[in-house]
Amino acid sequence: MKALTGLLLLVFGHGVSSVLHSKQYFYTGSSGLSTFPEFVAVGMVDGVQFEYYDSNTQREVLKQDWMEQAIREDHDYQARGTGIAQGDQQVFKADIVHLKKIFNQIGGIHIYQWMYGCEWDDEDDSTDGYEQYGYDGEDFISLDLKTLTWVAAVPQAVPITQSWNEDEADLQYLKYYHTKECVGVLKTALFYGKNTLQRTDRPRVSLLQRSPSSPVVCHATGFYPDRVVVFWRRDGQELHEQVDPGEVLPNHDGTFQVSVDLNLTAVPQEDWGRYECVVQLRGIEDISTPLDPALIRTNWEVQSGLTIPIIIGLLVLLLAAAAAVGVFVYQKRNGSDTSSENTEEQNPAPEAQPLTTVCS
Repeated sequence: MKALTGLLLLVFGHGVSSVLHSKQYFYTGSSGLSTFPEFVAVGMVDGVQFEYYDSNTQREVLKQDWMEQAIREDHDYQARGTGIAQGDQQVFKADIVHLKKIFNQIGGIHIYQWMYGCEWDDEDDSTDGYEQYGYDGEDFISLDLKTLTWVAAVPQAVPITQSWNEDEADLQYLKYYHTKECVGVLKTALFYGKNTLQRTDRPRVSLLQRSPSSPVVCHATGFYPDRVVVFWRRDGQELHEQVDPGEVLPNHDGTFQVSVDLNLTAVPQEDWGRYECVVQLRGIEDISTPLDPALIRTNWEVQSGLTIPIIIGLLVLLLAAAAAVGVFVYQKRNGSDTSSENTEEQNPAPEAQPLTTVCS
């Protein structure tokens, strides 16, 4: 299944000059899972969870201290967000019934997912938006913002996309929302949480090796934000072969980590001095670590009487909702007032639109 992997992208190359900020909402509806909430809604800014709702608690919870400023300026913020989420919960429950109908399904476990959001580059002021949703771990419908059309990923979604593409007014609203309204709210959130979201945490860099024949791993951890550049160099030239880049993963404390492997199978140890790992993060000087055997931490040799284990990346799931996600998805919402950016600020999640009219 195709996922929006570009949202957390590790870029290999030189120069970290701008930060791509993002605001996202993730919704997951389920049926047939007794140990999983039938509906979960999560809001995130720059990969940091700031709002959460599920059908078990039936209330919106603010996850960041900096959101207290929003409550002070709008006392009904949480109550309004709770009401919207409760309405979306009922829509999702009905939608799953109709999706099971058009897929000719009876009983079983089913997952319906929705994602929408926007991105803003703080250097060139460019913006982008995305909407995607899916069913049972497969793409279902997505919005092509460039052509302003809904695209069906499976035959069962064609009648829905045809109906939605006929609604010109709503398509124009979606264009406005993703390029203007959502970006405005994102900038407001960045202002509220500037001490957290716009900070720079210097990475700690280690060289790791499981065994004498294993690749040497350049492991950077504890950095923020997550847009980092990590690469290996030989004789001052960036390597594109011999390397295996890893995925940027979150740490439990809100920072990030990433590992990049270097295969030295065909390299004699006397040539190791020609290699170095370079980590680049905006706001700090490049961190260069030479490939020195004395700097490599291993789990196969004892140092100072202690066996030092390899540090491996632990992916900490922010949400139970994302556990079943193969693709994050977005479902079309009812049209709402777009007269000011404060509308989205006061109503953090747009209301979902039922599929009944096109699925029944």
